[in-house]
Amino acid sequence: MSWLLAFGETLLSMLRDVLPIATILIGFQLLVLRRPIPHPGRVATGLVFVLLGLSLFLQGLEMALFPLGRLMAEQLTAPEFIGLHELGTVAWHQYLWVYVFAAAIGFSTTIAEPALIAVAIKANQVSAGTITVRGLRVAVAIGVAIGVSMGAFRIVTGTPLHWYIITGYVIVIIQTALAPRLIIPLAYDSGGVTTSTVTVPLVAALGLGLAESIPGRSAILDGFGLIAFASLFPIMAVMGYAQIGEWRTRRRKQKSKNYKHSAITETPR
Repeated sequence: MSWLLAFGETLLSMLRDVLPIATILIGFQLLVLRRPIPHPGRVATGLVFVLLGLSLFLQGLEMALFPLGRLMAEQLTAPEFIGLHELGTVAWHQYLWVYVFAAAIGFSTTIAEPALIAVAIKANQVSAGTITVRGLRVAVAIGVAIGVSMGAFRIVTGTPLHWYIITGYVIVIIQTALAPRLIIPLAYDSGGVTTSTVTVPLVAALGLGLAESIPGRSAILDGFGLIAFASLFPIMAVMGYAQIGEWRTRRRKQKSKNYKHSAITETPR
């Protein structure tokens, strides 16, 4: 019965959160635009589905994914797992499986991120198929995987967060000056949609679990910051993906041009 009471509390909390949004949308439709709500039954059913879906999702995070993420972080940093009882000291390279797990979590949660799927579908439609749904999702997921793994490395080593963030944004500024103009807005949006419903809870749980498990780390000072990596590195990955695609296109055109030129200038013997 405890989980049922917890679900009821989550449902009431979501009702308080969703009700103002619904009030604004319906109020503008009726009072400002002065138009009737099309298909009011479907709208009401959709709102009920939103409430139930979000409540079940949040309850599932609290019951399964949050504890599992922290448990994995604790197990991967356990002294017997990394061999502390043999070596006596711990170096950053002994946490290799932490970095692998962080990258896997970052990649898998981003691939499953509903907001990214929606953005990728719209980008594919607007670009007339030039930007593929799979290509964009994989590029963003690789960026998040690298970012979360780098964030886990920062927690392990205890180095200042701002060193990584400042360096990352310097790279983003340079890429912005060199990348195709059409991809820049999409790259910046891709960095935002990764920090959504699926990615944030698991990455936050991983960061807190690492900070609490590694000696000398603070949950407040070191446990947070992974979300910044998950937002920053996809921007670099998407612009890099576009730059590689542009370079390959130029190379193919140059090869084709050289082939045609050699065919024209070649004289028969």
